[in-house]
Amino acid sequence: MFFTRIDQACVLWAERVTTNSIYAPHASDVHPTSTKKNIMTGPLRGVIAAIATPLTPTNQPDGARFVDHARDLLATGCDGLNVLGTTGEATSFSLQARLALMDVAAKALPCEKLMVGTGTPALDDTVLLTRAAWDLGFSGALVLPPFYYKDVSEDGLHAYIGALVAATADAPIPLYLYNFPALSGLAYGPALVARLFEAFPPRIRGLKDSSGDMDYAHAVAAIDPALSVFPSNEATLLAAHDGPFAGCISATANLNAPLCAKAYRQGDRESLDKAVAVRALFTGRPLIAGVKATIAHLRHDPQWASVCPPLSPSTSTQGETYAKKVSMLRA
Repeated sequence: MFFTRIDQACVLWAERVTTNSIYAPHASDVHPTSTKKNIMTGPLRGVIAAIATPLTPTNQPDGARFVDHARDLLATGCDGLNVLGTTGEATSFSLQARLALMDVAAKALPCEKLMVGTGTPALDDTVLLTRAAWDLGFSGALVLPPFYYKDVSEDGLHAYIGALVAATADAPIPLYLYNFPALSGLAYGPALVARLFEAFPPRIRGLKDSSGDMDYAHAVAAIDPALSVFPSNEATLLAAHDGPFAGCISATANLNAPLCAKAYRQGDRESLDKAVAVRALFTGRPLIAGVKATIAHLRHDPQWASVCPPLSPSTSTQGETYAKKVSMLRA
Protein backbone atom coordinates (compact mmCIF):
# COMPACT_ATOMS: atom_id res chain seq x y z
CA MET A 1 0.00 0.00 0.00
CA PHE A 2 1.05 3.59 -0.70
CA PHE A 3 1.24 4.75 2.91
CA THR A 4 3.03 1.58 4.03
CA ARG A 5 5.77 2.22 1.49
CA ILE A 6 6.14 5.81 2.61
CA ASP A 7 6.19 4.90 6.31
CA GLN A 8 8.82 2.22 5.72
CA ALA A 9 10.93 4.64 3.69
CA CYS A 10 10.74 7.23 6.47
CA VAL A 11 11.90 4.64 9.02
CA LEU A 12 14.81 3.63 6.80
CA TRP A 13 15.71 7.29 6.32
CA ALA A 14 15.63 7.97 10.05
CA GLU A 15 17.94 5.03 10.69
CA ARG A 16 20.28 6.10 7.91
CA VAL A 17 20.78 9.70 8.96
CA THR A 18 21.32 8.61 12.54
CA THR A 19 24.06 6.12 11.67
CA ASN A 20 25.58 7.51 8.48
CA SER A 21 25.04 11.25 8.38
CA ILE A 22 26.92 13.38 5.87
CA TYR A 23 27.62 15.72 8.78
CA ALA A 24 27.09 14.94 12.43
CA PRO A 25 26.84 18.31 14.23
CA HIS A 26 28.52 18.83 17.57
CA ALA A 27 26.17 19.63 20.43
CA SER A 28 27.11 23.29 20.12
CA ASP A 29 26.16 23.23 16.44
CA VAL A 30 22.60 22.04 16.98
CA HIS A 31 20.11 24.88 16.79
CA PRO A 32 18.00 25.17 19.98
CA THR A 33 14.70 24.75 18.10
CA SER A 34 15.90 21.96 15.84
CA THR A 35 14.32 19.16 17.87
CA LYS A 36 10.86 20.74 17.89
CA LYS A 37 8.03 19.45 15.74
CA ASN A 38 6.94 21.70 12.93
CA ILE A 39 5.21 24.76 14.35
CA MET A 40 2.91 26.75 12.05
CA THR A 41 4.80 30.01 12.16
CA GLY A 42 4.08 33.10 10.11
CA PRO A 43 4.66 32.91 6.37
CA LEU A 44 8.14 33.23 4.95
CA ARG A 45 8.89 36.70 3.63
CA GLY A 46 11.75 38.90 2.51
CA VAL A 47 15.17 38.04 1.15
CA ILE A 48 15.51 34.30 0.69
CA ALA A 49 18.67 32.83 -0.76
CA ALA A 50 18.34 29.83 -3.05
CA ILE A 51 21.32 28.40 -1.23
CA ALA A 52 23.96 26.53 -3.19
CA THR A 53 24.99 23.06 -2.05
CA PRO A 54 28.72 22.45 -1.55
CA LEU A 55 29.97 19.02 -2.58
CA THR A 56 32.38 16.45 -1.26
CA PRO A 57 34.96 15.03 -3.70
CA THR A 58 32.46 12.22 -4.41
CA ASN A 59 29.71 14.68 -5.39
CA GLN A 60 27.66 14.28 -2.23
CA PRO A 61 26.33 17.27 -0.26
CA ASP A 62 28.94 18.56 2.17
CA GLY A 63 27.01 19.27 5.35
CA ALA A 64 29.73 21.11 7.25
CA ARG A 65 30.41 23.56 4.44
CA PHE A 66 26.67 23.96 3.88
CA VAL A 67 25.98 24.91 7.49
CA ASP A 68 28.84 27.41 7.59
CA HIS A 69 27.58 29.13 4.44
CA ALA A 70 23.95 29.05 5.58
CA ARG A 71 24.80 30.69 8.89
CA ASP A 72 26.77 33.40 7.12
CA LEU A 73 23.82 34.14 4.82
CA LEU A 74 21.38 34.41 7.72
CA ALA A 75 23.82 36.62 9.63
CA THR A 76 24.41 39.00 6.73
CA GLY A 77 20.90 39.78 5.57
CA CYS A 78 18.88 36.77 4.48
CA ASP A 79 15.45 36.38 6.06
CA GLY A 80 15.35 32.75 4.98
CA LEU A 81 16.90 30.03 2.88
CA ASN A 82 15.52 27.82 0.14
CA VAL A 83 17.36 24.53 0.65
CA LEU A 84 17.71 22.04 -2.22
CA GLY A 85 16.19 24.06 -5.01
CA THR A 86 17.57 24.49 -8.51
CA THR A 87 20.63 26.39 -7.31
CA GLY A 88 21.04 23.69 -4.67
CA GLU A 89 21.19 21.05 -7.44
CA ALA A 90 18.44 19.03 -5.76
CA THR A 91 17.51 17.00 -8.82
CA SER A 92 21.11 15.76 -9.13
CA PHE A 93 20.98 14.04 -5.73
CA SER A 94 19.47 10.75 -4.61
CA LEU A 95 16.57 10.75 -2.18
CA GLN A 96 18.95 9.54 0.51
CA ALA A 97 21.34 12.44 -0.07
CA ARG A 98 18.50 14.96 -0.04
CA LEU A 99 17.06 13.56 3.18
CA ALA A 100 20.47 13.57 4.82
CA LEU A 101 21.11 17.23 3.96
CA MET A 102 17.61 18.14 5.15
CA ASP A 103 18.44 16.47 8.45
CA VAL A 104 21.69 18.43 8.71
CA ALA A 105 19.96 21.74 7.98
CA ALA A 106 17.15 21.10 10.45
CA LYS A 107 19.55 20.22 13.26
CA ALA A 108 21.89 23.18 12.76
CA LEU A 109 19.69 26.04 11.54
CA PRO A 110 16.48 27.83 12.60
CA CYS A 111 13.80 25.83 10.81
CA GLU A 112 11.34 28.71 10.83
CA LYS A 113 13.62 30.32 8.24
CA LEU A 114 13.93 27.28 5.98
CA MET A 115 12.00 26.25 2.89
CA VAL A 116 13.04 23.02 1.17
CA GLY A 117 12.53 21.68 -2.33
CA THR A 118 10.57 18.40 -2.30
CA GLY A 119 9.26 18.11 -5.86
CA THR A 120 10.13 15.06 -7.98
CA PRO A 121 8.56 13.34 -11.00
CA ALA A 122 7.34 10.47 -8.78
CA LEU A 123 4.48 11.24 -6.42
CA ASP A 124 5.66 8.71 -3.82
CA ASP A 125 9.09 10.36 -3.66
CA THR A 126 7.56 13.83 -3.39
CA VAL A 127 5.35 12.62 -0.55
CA LEU A 128 8.35 11.09 1.22
CA LEU A 129 10.40 14.30 1.02
CA THR A 130 7.43 16.49 1.97
CA ARG A 131 6.58 14.38 5.01
CA ALA A 132 10.23 14.44 6.05
CA ALA A 133 10.22 18.24 5.73
CA TRP A 134 7.28 18.41 8.13
CA ASP A 135 8.84 15.95 10.57
CA LEU A 136 12.08 17.93 10.60
CA GLY A 137 10.30 21.24 11.18
CA PHE A 138 10.83 23.12 7.91
CA SER A 139 8.54 26.11 7.39
CA GLY A 140 7.60 25.22 3.84
CA ALA A 141 8.02 22.73 1.01
CA LEU A 142 8.73 24.02 -2.51
CA VAL A 143 7.11 21.72 -5.06
CA LEU A 144 8.14 21.45 -8.68
CA PRO A 145 5.55 19.95 -11.04
CA PRO A 146 6.23 16.31 -12.05
CA PHE A 147 8.68 17.27 -14.75
CA TYR A 148 9.25 14.27 -17.01
CA TYR A 149 6.00 14.12 -18.99
CA LYS A 150 5.26 17.17 -21.12
CA ASP A 151 1.93 18.58 -22.32
CA VAL A 152 0.35 17.52 -19.03
CA SER A 153 -3.14 18.96 -18.63
CA GLU A 154 -4.14 21.44 -15.97
CA ASP A 155 -6.40 18.75 -14.51
CA GLY A 156 -3.43 16.38 -14.36
CA LEU A 157 -1.31 18.85 -12.40
CA HIS A 158 -4.27 19.62 -10.15
CA ALA A 159 -4.65 15.90 -9.45
CA TYR A 160 -0.93 15.57 -8.64
CA ILE A 161 -1.00 18.38 -6.08
CA GLY A 162 -4.30 17.10 -4.72
CA ALA A 163 -2.78 13.66 -4.19
CA LEU A 164 0.22 15.23 -2.43
CA VAL A 165 -2.08 17.20 -0.12
CA ALA A 166 -4.12 14.09 0.67
CA ALA A 167 -1.05 11.95 1.33
CA THR A 168 0.39 14.54 3.73
CA ALA A 169 -2.83 15.44 5.53
CA ASP A 170 -1.26 14.42 8.84
CA ALA A 171 1.95 16.30 7.97
CA PRO A 172 0.42 19.60 6.82
CA ILE A 173 3.53 21.58 5.96
CA PRO A 174 2.75 24.73 3.91
CA LEU A 175 3.26 24.11 0.19
CA TYR A 176 4.82 26.61 -2.21
CA LEU A 177 4.46 25.90 -5.93
CA TYR A 178 7.65 26.20 -7.97
CA ASN A 179 7.08 27.66 -11.42
CA PHE A 180 10.16 27.20 -13.62
CA PRO A 181 8.86 26.10 -17.03
CA ALA A 182 12.19 26.64 -18.79
CA LEU A 183 13.62 23.69 -16.84
CA SER A 184 10.58 21.67 -15.75
CA GLY A 185 8.75 21.94 -19.06
CA LEU A 186 5.50 22.54 -17.17
CA ALA A 187 3.92 25.72 -15.84
CA TYR A 188 1.64 26.44 -12.94
CA GLY A 189 -0.60 28.80 -14.90
CA PRO A 190 -2.54 31.50 -13.02
CA ALA A 191 -5.84 29.67 -13.52
CA LEU A 192 -4.36 26.48 -12.06
CA VAL A 193 -2.82 28.35 -9.13
CA ALA A 194 -6.21 29.91 -8.39
CA ARG A 195 -7.88 26.48 -8.52
CA LEU A 196 -5.30 24.98 -6.17
CA PHE A 197 -5.49 27.89 -3.75
CA GLU A 198 -9.29 27.58 -3.67
CA ALA A 199 -9.25 23.80 -3.31
CA PHE A 200 -6.52 23.56 -0.67
CA PRO A 201 -6.42 26.95 1.10
CA PRO A 202 -4.78 25.77 4.32
CA ARG A 203 -1.90 24.18 2.42
CA ILE A 204 -1.14 26.21 -0.72
CA ARG A 205 0.69 29.21 0.74
CA GLY A 206 2.56 30.67 -2.20
CA LEU A 207 4.66 30.32 -5.32
CA LYS A 208 8.22 30.85 -6.41
CA ASP A 209 8.38 32.15 -9.97
CA SER A 210 11.57 31.60 -11.93
CA SER A 211 9.98 32.25 -15.32
CA GLY A 212 11.15 35.87 -15.47
CA ASP A 213 7.67 36.85 -16.69
CA MET A 214 6.60 39.73 -14.47
CA ASP A 215 3.11 39.84 -15.97
CA TYR A 216 2.70 36.26 -14.81
CA ALA A 217 4.05 37.04 -11.33
CA HIS A 218 1.66 39.97 -10.94
CA ALA A 219 -1.26 37.85 -12.17
CA VAL A 220 -0.56 35.17 -9.57
CA ALA A 221 -0.06 37.74 -6.81
CA ALA A 222 -3.46 39.23 -7.69
CA ILE A 223 -5.25 35.94 -6.98
CA ASP A 224 -5.35 36.59 -3.24
CA PRO A 225 -3.34 38.77 -0.82
CA ALA A 226 -2.75 35.68 1.31
CA LEU A 227 -0.81 33.99 -1.51
CA SER A 228 2.90 34.69 -1.07
CA VAL A 229 4.62 35.17 -4.43
CA PHE A 230 8.42 35.21 -4.70
CA PRO A 231 9.96 36.24 -8.02
CA SER A 232 13.53 35.05 -8.50
CA ASN A 233 15.03 38.44 -9.33
CA GLU A 234 16.32 40.97 -6.82
CA ALA A 235 14.95 43.77 -9.00
CA THR A 236 11.51 43.11 -7.47
CA LEU A 237 12.59 43.79 -3.88
CA LEU A 238 11.29 47.35 -3.74
CA ALA A 239 7.94 46.11 -5.04
CA ALA A 240 8.05 43.42 -2.36
CA HIS A 241 8.67 46.06 0.31
CA ASP A 242 5.31 47.76 -0.17
CA GLY A 243 3.72 45.94 -3.09
CA PRO A 244 2.26 42.62 -4.16
CA PHE A 245 5.23 40.31 -3.60
CA ALA A 246 6.38 38.55 -0.44
CA GLY A 247 10.06 38.96 -1.29
CA CYS A 248 12.41 37.19 -3.65
CA ILE A 249 14.11 33.80 -3.76
CA SER A 250 17.35 34.33 -5.63
CA ALA A 251 20.46 32.36 -6.53
CA THR A 252 22.62 35.46 -6.38
CA ALA A 253 21.50 36.16 -2.81
CA ASN A 254 24.31 33.70 -2.05
CA LEU A 255 26.55 36.65 -2.96
CA ASN A 256 24.64 39.89 -2.42
CA ALA A 257 22.55 39.26 0.71
CA PRO A 258 23.57 42.48 2.53
CA LEU A 259 22.60 44.57 -0.50
CA CYS A 260 19.30 42.75 -0.89
CA ALA A 261 18.48 43.20 2.78
CA LYS A 262 19.10 46.94 2.68
CA ALA A 263 16.99 47.30 -0.45
CA TYR A 264 14.11 45.29 1.00
CA ARG A 265 14.09 46.63 4.55
CA GLN A 266 15.00 50.25 3.90
CA GLY A 267 13.83 50.75 0.33
CA ASP A 268 17.39 51.75 -0.59
CA ARG A 269 17.64 52.24 -4.35
CA GLU A 270 21.45 52.32 -4.49
CA SER A 271 21.67 48.97 -2.73
CA LEU A 272 19.06 47.55 -5.07
CA ASP A 273 21.01 48.71 -8.11
CA LYS A 274 24.16 47.07 -6.76
CA ALA A 275 22.31 43.84 -5.99
CA VAL A 276 20.92 43.76 -9.52
CA ALA A 277 24.42 44.44 -10.87
CA VAL A 278 25.67 41.35 -9.06
CA ARG A 279 22.99 39.28 -10.75
CA ALA A 280 23.83 40.81 -14.12
CA LEU A 281 27.38 39.43 -13.87
CA PHE A 282 25.95 36.02 -14.71
CA THR A 283 23.62 37.01 -17.56
CA GLY A 284 24.14 34.60 -20.42
CA ARG A 285 26.51 32.47 -18.32
CA PRO A 286 25.95 29.27 -16.32
CA LEU A 287 24.40 30.61 -13.13
CA ILE A 288 24.90 27.73 -10.71
CA ALA A 289 28.52 27.13 -11.70
CA GLY A 290 29.23 30.85 -11.63
CA VAL A 291 27.73 31.38 -8.19
CA LYS A 292 29.63 28.41 -6.75
CA ALA A 293 32.92 29.51 -8.33
CA THR A 294 32.43 32.95 -6.81
CA ILE A 295 31.70 31.48 -3.38
CA ALA A 296 34.88 29.40 -3.72
CA HIS A 297 36.98 32.55 -4.12
CA LEU A 298 35.13 34.58 -1.50
CA ARG A 299 35.49 31.76 1.04
CA HIS A 300 39.01 30.82 -0.09
CA ASP A 301 37.82 27.24 -0.55
CA PRO A 302 38.31 25.72 -4.04
CA GLN A 303 36.08 22.73 -3.24
CA TRP A 304 33.07 25.07 -3.34
CA ALA A 305 33.45 25.40 -7.13
CA SER A 306 32.46 21.78 -7.75
CA VAL A 307 29.10 21.06 -9.41
CA CYS A 308 27.28 17.78 -9.98
CA PRO A 309 27.33 16.21 -13.44
CA PRO A 310 25.97 16.98 -15.96
CA LEU A 311 26.81 20.59 -15.04
CA SER A 312 30.32 21.84 -15.79
CA PRO A 313 32.24 24.03 -13.35
CA SER A 314 33.36 27.56 -14.08
CA THR A 315 37.10 28.06 -14.30
CA SER A 316 39.10 29.41 -11.41
CA THR A 317 39.84 32.52 -13.47
CA GLN A 318 36.14 33.12 -14.05
CA GLY A 319 35.44 32.67 -10.35
CA GLU A 320 38.18 35.11 -9.43
CA THR A 321 36.80 37.70 -11.86
CA TYR A 322 33.28 37.32 -10.49
CA ALA A 323 34.52 37.51 -6.89
CA LYS A 324 36.44 40.74 -7.50
CA LYS A 325 33.40 42.39 -9.05
CA VAL A 326 31.08 41.17 -6.30
CA SER A 327 33.47 42.44 -3.64
CA MET A 328 33.60 45.87 -5.29
CA LEU A 329 29.80 46.08 -5.42
CA ARG A 330 29.45 44.97 -1.80
CA ALA A 331 32.11 47.38 -0.50
